[in-house]
Amino acid sequence: MKWNLRHLRVFLAITRHCSVSRAAQECNLSQPAATQAIAKLERDLAQSLFRHMSQGLFPTPAGEMLAARVARALRRIDRAAAPISPRLAGAASFAQLEALIALRETENFTLAARRLGLSQPTVHRAVAYLESEARRPLFDRTAQGIRASRPARQLADAARLAFAELEQGEMELAELAGRAAGRIVVGAMPLARSSLLPRAIAAFRAARPDTLIRVDEGPYADLLAGLRRGEIDFLIGALRDPLPIGDVVQQELFEDDLIPVVGPDHPLRDRPDLTLEDLAAQPWVLARQGTPSRRIFDGLFQGHRPPESIVETGSMILMREMLRASDHVGFISRLQAAAEIDLGLMVPLPLDLPGTRRPIGLTTRQDWLPTAAQDAFLRELSVSVRQKSY
Repeated sequence: MKWNLRHLRVFLAITRHCSVSRAAQECNLSQPAATQAIAKLERDLAQSLFRHMSQGLFPTPAGEMLAARVARALRRIDRAAAPISPRLAGAASFAQLEALIALRETENFTLAARRLGLSQPTVHRAVAYLESEARRPLFDRTAQGIRASRPARQLADAARLAFAELEQGEMELAELAGRAAGRIVVGAMPLARSSLLPRAIAAFRAARPDTLIRVDEGPYADLLAGLRRGEIDFLIGALRDPLPIGDVVQQELFEDDLIPVVGPDHPLRDRPDLTLEDLAAQPWVLARQGTPSRRIFDGLFQGHRPPESIVETGSMILMREMLRASDHVGFISRLQAAAEIDLGLMVPLPLDLPGTRRPIGLTTRQDWLPTAAQDAFLRELSVSVRQKSY
């Protein structure tokens, strides 16, 4: 939905004052203009947002729900815009902030216009208007391209999160009205994809078949960036220590242990007296540098000669097939490899290794407020964890 930010400010003012006239005065509008703004917002959302009572206008349940999201969204924009110009937050439109976001991320007017489905002059005008209100350039034009200034980056990032907040609000209203609505975007790390998520998704879909679930995969850094931009709702997988950045929080769900595994025909599979020196001499299939499992693996060999023959991958399938096709050794979550172990495709080596447990859990934005559907999914996730008895 293409929101009218000025109309949202009028809406929020009415929820505070319970009066159209006082809200209009606060927003520097005529009373008829404020009334028309609310009428259009209600038409666009197909929801009644206020009850008309003798004491004034009071928000309906839908109005209260939307007001919470709008307040959070506008607060983000206002905080980021204030250091640039006191006029900017109230002057910027949704479309202009969309142009700012696109140009900040593409660093090219042509690419930004293509992403938005607009002409290049339209994007130019949108950015020029913001710069005129800011009374300063928001982008540096260089031979290498267009780079957003630090305040512009902060405003673009805040606007992106604000728009995600408004999208959450729209989904909540649709759910309140009984319409099929909403989506959940999960950033899934390897363990979650193979074990934890499938059961939680199946249980959730049985109760809410109309909610779209998208599972994003990729390196942790990419998933974290998507989470912080508001493109991903939460991450599931190995937690990081220390916390990667201050605007996210982690919640532990359970602990998992990492084990060395081999293919069914590996010469070490039944050897009872294995040592670290034996393992160091083997070729390995390992997670990439910087991941929690790799740090644990590298720590095992402190004070010992480390393995020298290593294949790095985040793919469970590649590891499994490498172990089947060769005498490589893998280092993987016991839970993640449970199905392969049960089928005899992987065999745990008979060696107890110290310090191989790691926390598994959720990572969310610090001030994230889940929708009812997202909250229900997290409850299913918790049930799945308890039933599995990790």
